[in-house]
Amino acid sequence: MSQQKKPAIATLAILWILCGANVTQAQDALPSWNDGAAKQAIVAFVTSTTTEGKADFVPPAERIATFDQDGTLWVEHPMYSFVMYALDRVHTVAKERPELAQVEPFKTVLSGDRAAMAKLTLPDLEKIIAVTYTGMTVEDFADELSRWLAEARDPRWKRPYTELTYQPMQELLKYLRDHGYKTYIVTGGGQDFVRVYSERVYGIPPEQVVGTAGETKFTYAANGKPELVKEPKLLLNDNGVGKPEGIQLVIGRRPRAAFGNSTGDQQMLEYATAGEGAQLAMLVLHDDAKREYAYGPATGLPDTKVGAFTQALYDEATAKSWTVVSMKNDWRKIFTFDE
Repeated sequence: MSQQKKPAIATLAILWILCGANVTQAQDALPSWNDGAAKQAIVAFVTSTTTEGKADFVPPAERIATFDQDGTLWVEHPMYSFVMYALDRVHTVAKERPELAQVEPFKTVLSGDRAAMAKLTLPDLEKIIAVTYTGMTVEDFADELSRWLAEARDPRWKRPYTELTYQPMQELLKYLRDHGYKTYIVTGGGQDFVRVYSERVYGIPPEQVVGTAGETKFTYAANGKPELVKEPKLLLNDNGVGKPEGIQLVIGRRPRAAFGNSTGDQQMLEYATAGEGAQLAMLVLHDDAKREYAYGPATGLPDTKVGAFTQALYDEATAKSWTVVSMKNDWRKIFTFDE
């Protein structure tokens, strides 16, 4: 072989290797996931349930996947975004109802004392949400929330809350949908709250959002136009046992896959894995204080009131072969803006 042909052959070989690498990269639908047990479990589940002829094949109509939102799809610390919205809106409501300035827990919020606000109890927050989320039409609520989302910034990253979604989970949502799965958000947060941005942020339409919901009242505006007004009465607490109850109420099918991160998601995963055939259950463990946050208290991580992942839940996941996703070890990157 002539010396002139050898460089040409070598060049072709290099190009072949590079092209092969690019093809492999292009075929990886989960590039933000490190290769490991979690990623392998996802791929194996999707392959086995969507390949005709396989024993675990699931008909398209039954391909349902449910996702908790806070702490599973986006950041929930130091406080849930739907609570941050309610706290901010106290100031607006107090202008219309000045008597609230002398009533707890509104008095504490209006004081601006962050240390005191951090001590507010769950019943305190429920009172605040009952006042700040109601008394307006569903359209007015959506408009006001949209403005808040455009202006509000997370205290750590100084970015809009809607930019703090987890890139690995965004890839997972798309991967499932590309294989015929219908993805639902099943959240303890406000249903109307999440429906405002779910399609834009996650590609999930509002009718595929199940969340904590209050009653609405049908009435007529001054111009005679029919409208729905948000009422201060709880219809569904979509947390804990409320999640499978909400799934039945809105979806009407048992999920084949369920994803969460806390004890509030426990019953949803139990319900999903109690059905027939192949299932996938995953829990995100926040163990990366450098890139996000670290809290549990499972595996000795710091305890928390927001999104607690207890050791008992971790032990149940181990016993039932649910996959625990380590944010630190399983995710190559967390946010789109990560380097």
